[in-house]
Amino acid sequence: MPPSPSSSPPQDPETLDDLSTAYDRLRREIGKVIVGQEDIIEMVVVCLMARGHTLLIGVPGLAKTLLVRTLAGALNLDFSRIQFTPDLMPSDITGTEIIQDTHDGRHFEFAAGPIFANVILADEINRTPPKTQAALLEAMQEQHVTAAGETHALDDPFFVLATQNPIEQEGTYPLPEAQLDRFMLNLWLDYPSFDEETEVVRSTTTGSESEVSPVMSANELQTYQEFVRQIPVADNVIEHAVQLVTRTRPESEDAPEFIQDYLSYGAGPRASQYLVLGAKALSALDGRMTPVEADIRRMAIPVLRHRIVPSFNAEADDVSSVDLIDQLLDEM
Repeated sequence: MPPSPSSSPPQDPETLDDLSTAYDRLRREIGKVIVGQEDIIEMVVVCLMARGHTLLIGVPGLAKTLLVRTLAGALNLDFSRIQFTPDLMPSDITGTEIIQDTHDGRHFEFAAGPIFANVILADEINRTPPKTQAALLEAMQEQHVTAAGETHALDDPFFVLATQNPIEQEGTYPLPEAQLDRFMLNLWLDYPSFDEETEVVRSTTTGSESEVSPVMSANELQTYQEFVRQIPVADNVIEHAVQLVTRTRPESEDAPEFIQDYLSYGAGPRASQYLVLGAKALSALDGRMTPVEADIRRMAIPVLRHRIVPSFNAEADDVSSVDLIDQLLDEM
């Protein structure tokens, strides 16, 4: 019987040092353009290495677009930005069949949409109707699109970072929980500190602009992504992740009383998978051969925040999903 993925050794131990070194170069390169936001950058790279997708939430002007564009440039990947609007159609994202005139006559030809790139910025995804949202989310899940009965594979590596504006409610279409589950991480981008904002103003109000140099190729990235999947994980770390997710389910016997009182629905098995994959990526970026329970705990909020549904009681008592996750971690 072949060994299980959790116990199989990495293909090449030297790749661990290469990945950790490449990550340090990547952070320095991004730091030429992005001031601060180290935790956000780390989690975005973790999601990329785990082959997931990220939902980034923050008010306007916090450099969400610049962050994704800079990351794509430092990785030497094709970048595509899609501005979601109420009139955007699914074919505007995936592509459509068009008529071409040739010497053999007229025939239909597929014109690829902006989703055919390595790094996709889905800007303000909640400003477009569910039908168009679903077209993007299907592509994220299946990594292909279908037009006129033909399937077209998307590029690899393929990474989607969608943004939302938390203060803009009118005229928006919030993603339902089942579609939110397609995103590995939910990251909240906070305002910069006083010193960071001072540096931003100083560096962006002059005539010079910092340029980003590629520090990693697409082939290297794919090698690192495969390496992260092969990292061994101890059984106690996997059990810690599953136990954490199980306790978010109000109907579970292991759920604490405050979870039963304040949650309508808990997280599904995909959360357990992403906790372990994120912990693997964290350990690899840190130069460690295997993750520990602390890595699972670091991944808890970005993985679980959008997968648990607070009840009316929680809203009435002003208890957020993050409050519940923090309390759950404290009890564990």
